Amino acid sequence: MKRLSTLWLLPLAALLFLAPRGAAAWGFFAHQRINRLAVFTLPPELFGFYKRHIVYVTEHATDPDSRRTMMMEEAPRHYIDLDAKAYIRACHSDSTAWKLPRYWKEAVALVSEDTLQAYGIVPWHAFFVKYQLTEAFKARDLPRILKLSADLGHYLADACVPLHTSENYNGQLTNQKGIHGLWESRLPELMIGNYDFFVGSAPYLQRPQLSVWEAVISANRAVDSVFRFERTATEKLGDDRKFGYEERNNATIRTYSRPFAQEYHTLLNGQVERQMRRAIRLVGAMWYTAWVDAGQPDLDTLPGELTPAQQQQIAAEEQLLKQGGAVQPRHEHE
Repeated sequence: MKRLSTLWLLPLAALLFLAPRGAAAWGFFAHQRINRLAVFTLPPELFGFYKRHIVYVTEHATDPDSRRTMMMEEAPRHYIDLDAKAYIRACHSDSTAWKLPRYWKEAVALVSEDTLQAYGIVPWHAFFVKYQLTEAFKARDLPRILKLSADLGHYLADACVPLHTSENYNGQLTNQKGIHGLWESRLPELMIGNYDFFVGSAPYLQRPQLSVWEAVISANRAVDSVFRFERTATEKLGDDRKFGYEERNNATIRTYSRPFAQEYHTLLNGQVERQMRRAIRLVGAMWYTAWVDAGQPDLDTLPGELTPAQQQQIAAEEQLLKQGGAVQPRHEHE
């Protein structure tokens, strides 16, 4: 049941087809984009603080994945197997997304903590990190605010990935091995330049724990189409056109072909973009909610400044987002 991290844009032969349990949802690059773009959803009273620290919350968006190699308890924080037989038995129904308790104590009482840890705890853990972030805001503890903000963005983004809600996370149960990396890494890699990431302003969440569950349920609804459309694309193009070879890091690797990825992406009808947009808005909303729940402390006196080049880049991204344009990938130190 343990997942190890996936690296964004590293040799795709290993990423797309091995994808051990716990592989990083979205890939490293997309996690960073989600955290960065979430900053632009914040209201003016909080935007200034996160703008000053946008490099940190971007670069540290993948810290939870890095911790998996050092902490056994980290992996279950990234997913929840809603189709696990243990959950179905406990709920007396296969509608586990609706039947599982929304709060941790009730969930432990129903299925035991060992079972929860075995099949994933992302919705409960994300809410726990939100609580920790609220406490950090109350204490005006800058290092913890930044660390927890980056971590919370990661877990919430994971909750929006369909394959992080199923035991068949890499198609290993349906002869579709590699679909994990195809959906979360290959498709964004090729298509992200066309995505519209203007998602509007982050709202205050009256019931944040339920908001996390809504994201999980929405992601889980998409699981069937993730597998079904991959089979449809395979039947249409055939195995000989499904894969191709590309040069990566001075090596030739076998990966999903561009025509196959395009066909699959078209069949999904914007699904990857929708889930990324949901993640961006949810991350911003949860940061904002944690700050409001802390009493809206004044953060202007906390340290942290951006370089002129970083300020210009942020201003350009903000303007592009308002115009409905796509923000192109970049390296944070360019």
